[in-house]
Amino acid sequence: MRILGIETSCDETAIGVVEDGRRMLSNVIASQVTLHAEYGGVVPELASRQHIEAIIPVLDGSLERAGCSLSDIDAFAVTYGPGLAGALLVGAIYWFIYLRPGVR
Repeated sequence: MRILGIETSCDETAIGVVEDGRRMLSNVIASQVTLHAEYGGVVPELASRQHIEAIIPVLDGSLERAGCSLSDIDAFAVTYGPGLAGALLVGAIYWFIYLRPGVR
């Protein structure tokens, strides 16, 4: 069984694929550290916008590193809290609209 996990709770967009609950096939992270550094902390609106820009390239990179496609994924996991509301919505909505079984 392959599970794809999406993490967008704060300022990093991360997607990984795990096989049989034990073997990590990929873990791709897009960091926003330099973006937020000039503000002295995470700016929620900027974080959400960066997740929108990063989620597709991070997904593509994670699937490529895992050597699989979306049709090879058996289940999905998406962070739904705690975290920044807008950032969490990006991951959840992306899964709901584009990735959930029956849609893809």
